Amino acid sequence: MSQAAAYHHGDLRAACLRAARELLEEDGSAGLSLRAVARRAGVSATAPYRHYADRDALVSAVAAEGYRELAASLAGAHPSPSTPDDLAAVAVVYVGFALEHPALFRAMFAEPCDPNSEERVAATAAITEYVRGIVRAAFPGSDAEVLSTTVWALVHGLAFLHLDGKLDTSTPEVVADQVRSAVRALFTLSPALSQTAVADRAGGDAAQR
Repeated sequence: MSQAAAYHHGDLRAACLRAARELLEEDGSAGLSLRAVARRAGVSATAPYRHYADRDALVSAVAAEGYRELAASLAGAHPSPSTPDDLAAVAVVYVGFALEHPALFRAMFAEPCDPNSEERVAATAAITEYVRGIVRAAFPGSDAEVLSTTVWALVHGLAFLHLDGKLDTSTPEVVADQVRSAVRALFTLSPALSQTAVADRAGGDAAQR
């Protein structure tokens, strides 16, 4: 089914999102506009406005899709992350997602969005709670909200440093090693967190014996 036909079958919103994703991959955010999306989707210039009030609303919808895909990738990194090493593995996937989908990742985090987009807010909240859940499991004695924000800031910064060419991206293995080392360094440099992790691991080992 063509995108124009999809529109006539009531799938205009999905057609616009597909078109927006294609434009992002080809030209980055500079080529993303409602008019360009309409041309790519094969519909009239005014048709996208049935679902998106302006460009910010369209970007918010694209970003929400990206957040959901990122959340699925993170969840797939480990079935039930609960240790600092699990957290490092999830961080590697986060940075890998950014490198695999650079235009989408920038649209998710560096483009103006509609602050009233419930879809985007819900998708962002899901990732926030996912990270917070790992922190609660890995460091039960810590302030989960504060530490999860710290961890996300570190990993997010690593993602953009790699995207902007400030860190070596020659191979996926090099990227993974850099990310794991940075995450582990955060916990190594914090005696309280290190002690919590050690004590928690020891307790888990004792329970298994």
